[in-house]
Amino acid sequence: MLTLLSMFYYICLRRRSRSGTRGEALTSRRAVESGQRATLPISVEVEQYAKEVLDFSSHYGSENSMSYTMWNLAGMPNVYPSSGDFTQTAVFRAYGTWWEQCASAPLPFRRTPKAFHSQDYIELAFEEPVYPTAVEVLETYHPGAIVQIMACSLNPFSQNPPTDVRWEVLWAEEPTKVLTPQARQFSPSIKQLSFPTNLIRVEVNSSLLKYYTELDAVVLRGQKERPILSLYKMPRIDICDLSDSDEELSDPGHINLGNGYFDKLPYELIQLIVSHLTLPDLCRLTQTCKLLHQHCCDPLQYIQLSLQPYWSRLSDTSLGHLQGRCTLLQRLNLSWTGNRGALTLTGFSSFMKACGGSLVCLELSCCHFLSEPCLEVISQTCPGLQELNLSSCDRLHPQAFTHISKLTQLRRLVLYRTKIEQTAMLSILTFCIELRHLNLGSCVMIDDYDVVASMLAVRCRSLRSLDLWRCRNLTERGLAELAAGCRLLEELDLGWCSTLQSSSGCFQHLARNLPCLRKLFLTANRTVCDSDIEELAANCPALQHLDILGTRMVSSSSLRKLLQACPKLLLLDVSFCSQVDARIVQELCGLFPNVAIKKSFTQ
Repeated sequence: MLTLLSMFYYICLRRRSRSGTRGEALTSRRAVESGQRATLPISVEVEQYAKEVLDFSSHYGSENSMSYTMWNLAGMPNVYPSSGDFTQTAVFRAYGTWWEQCASAPLPFRRTPKAFHSQDYIELAFEEPVYPTAVEVLETYHPGAIVQIMACSLNPFSQNPPTDVRWEVLWAEEPTKVLTPQARQFSPSIKQLSFPTNLIRVEVNSSLLKYYTELDAVVLRGQKERPILSLYKMPRIDICDLSDSDEELSDPGHINLGNGYFDKLPYELIQLIVSHLTLPDLCRLTQTCKLLHQHCCDPLQYIQLSLQPYWSRLSDTSLGHLQGRCTLLQRLNLSWTGNRGALTLTGFSSFMKACGGSLVCLELSCCHFLSEPCLEVISQTCPGLQELNLSSCDRLHPQAFTHISKLTQLRRLVLYRTKIEQTAMLSILTFCIELRHLNLGSCVMIDDYDVVASMLAVRCRSLRSLDLWRCRNLTERGLAELAAGCRLLEELDLGWCSTLQSSSGCFQHLARNLPCLRKLFLTANRTVCDSDIEELAANCPALQHLDILGTRMVSSSSLRKLLQACPKLLLLDVSFCSQVDARIVQELCGLFPNVAIKKSFTQ
């Protein structure tokens, strides 16, 4: 590494730098080389586990317990080095590509950088700021989801936070497919920071995993004193001033060839060419010439705009620069942006008032800068909005959600892990009768889901997907009304809805009334039985995804009937089904190779 550094400085000596003369660069190089030979001071390395979980995008667990929640990442490991499915670990909400294949999944945004792979994240605070030397993640089940580790200059426990919050990437890589689900200690090589940190962010992509990844703890190792090599700042070299010789720059015979007849191309062709650029490249290209400035600032290049990949750099100023170009904006992704003061009500409101008139899709997942005035601005400036995602905006006041009822054209609404209350939800359902996709997963502030289900059955008969993951009080009465009124339902998530009992006949009634059903999650409902599975086999031939994790009353015979009757079935989760052992799963996998049959384990 030191040899490579020396070679780099040798190359730099052959370039002209605006920040220093050749003599200064030579002096700097000698200083570094002499520093390499000197004895470095000994600094004690600090090892610490996460003290607190500050923020995260999703988790498998409940808001009112510790099982499978992100809060399990605080403190020392509970499970490691054991492998398997344990409730004491941190588990994200999704894995694989099943969710992307569903009708409720949003369309991908154009211009998303190929290097951006993150789907979920968690932010962890540690006791003492250090200059990191290692970050270790203890993965206990299906490892390989981690794609990026970042560090922040902000001390979350400081009473005087800095005005300039910086995020630096310590390590990043593409998603990997680990062949074994066994536990491992993941400790990638990280880059050196110029500032101490006690705020670490881990980002994951679970698309290549065969099952949920489980994390047990995160260790931050580092030194309190700044490492000696990081004290040296490399001279800045202007990218426009890298000629190998002075003669080339001063050549009087040098002829400017102009733009090489680029301006002779049809306007539409140039537009097509620049449409393949990422947003940063598009902004850089505007600075090259007037012709490309015109093309790169054309509002047609900004019909859809995803700023999520640039969440760590986005600010009010950034939105202000983009504002004049986004007058035709239709789809906007601001997910993960604006936190810790990066975006304000003033900056967001200004942008929405200038650019929100044509919006049909607005993604605002994990945007903690949002407040009631922000949602009021959205309701006033986006009359044609059809898709709104407020997933994990858990700091929004319940009163703020009443403004959503003014968006009467809504077709897709995601309120996962928000504090919406029953009154606001009923108001939305009263006016937003065009809803096709509704996600109320982990919305713990709704008092009576039977009333919500009844209103859905009356007002939203065109509903295609409904996520009621971990709703705590839906009964067979509400489910019966829902099945009778929303007969076009294709996706229904009733995972961890413990108040539903198979003995009431609710699941069999559901199967008879929803012939278009393609996805049904009955996760952790211990009462699901053979009769329910047989009704699904008889009435739901289009079924693709079925999760009956945890039931003790389903046998292999009913599963065979289901697999034979549902040729489109892709996913069947029978984890912790006591009557379906590993031998039966292996046999069914052999008979139906196109179906991913899941059976998790605990050691």
